[in-house]
Amino acid sequence: MKSRRTKYMLSLEQKIGKLAFVIAGVLLAAFGLKGFLVPNGFIDGGVTGISLLANHITHIPVSVWLVVFNAPFIYLGLKQIGKDFAKQTLAAVAGLAVVIFFLDFPVITHDKLLISIFGGFFLGAGIGLAMRGGCVLDGTEIIAVYINRKSVFSIGDIILIINVVIFIVAAFILGIEAALYSILTYLSASKTVDFIIQGIEEYTGVTIISAKSKEIREAIIHSLGRGVTIYKGERGYGSNIYADKEIDIIFTVVTRLEVSKVKEVTKLIDRKAFMVMNVITETNGGIIKQRPLH
Repeated sequence: MKSRRTKYMLSLEQKIGKLAFVIAGVLLAAFGLKGFLVPNGFIDGGVTGISLLANHITHIPVSVWLVVFNAPFIYLGLKQIGKDFAKQTLAAVAGLAVVIFFLDFPVITHDKLLISIFGGFFLGAGIGLAMRGGCVLDGTEIIAVYINRKSVFSIGDIILIINVVIFIVAAFILGIEAALYSILTYLSASKTVDFIIQGIEEYTGVTIISAKSKEIREAIIHSLGRGVTIYKGERGYGSNIYADKEIDIIFTVVTRLEVSKVKEVTKLIDRKAFMVMNVITETNGGIIKQRPLH
């Protein structure tokens, strides 16, 4: 009975945490829009950018366009991802529309560069927090995933094409200068989204292939305080068929600040060691955080 109650409380805490992320995301995104972009006629990329363009042309509130333009993408999310995601996204987009419509935010600045950078920053922070909460405030990625499954284009290519079209249209409607500043807004927002999703510590997966794998493994564990995983492999290079082809392949995950330490320790043990490094956006469990060494 106690274990069931603990499990329920943990699940409830997770739901509350996700809800907090979404609420904070909605408020930050609304602040970025009402405090920076909308009063100064700047736009962002994606569905938000289309909504801001429509607001500029028709003078219908941007909150209305956010719901209208996101609606088909939420439907796609229902079909492609699931009912819970679609419901949460609908609630988040509707919440953003309500906040923008009813709450007044002070206009922070009229400096174009500051508007581009900080408007994009707050909007991106809001979108990123909402994504961490399990939903989206902008349906661009949903349509990108849908098109990706039916075409040869990657998700990144599709998002890029969509935004190029948006900014070309913006150049005709808002003028070249405003479109260029809006591109800066988009870059600021997208980098902030990446930062919020990946966190401050970006992790790197390091694969090491060496004949001295045992010494390297012990150095990583004892000198750097990191966990390692060992894969059993075979050498695929060399002309001597009688040579021992079996080899232990080391894999470890470190923060980007510690990559140089791993490289240094490895090269001190085996200058011929082969190393492959890959960026990892998220980790869970294992020995990632630094342990106190004794």
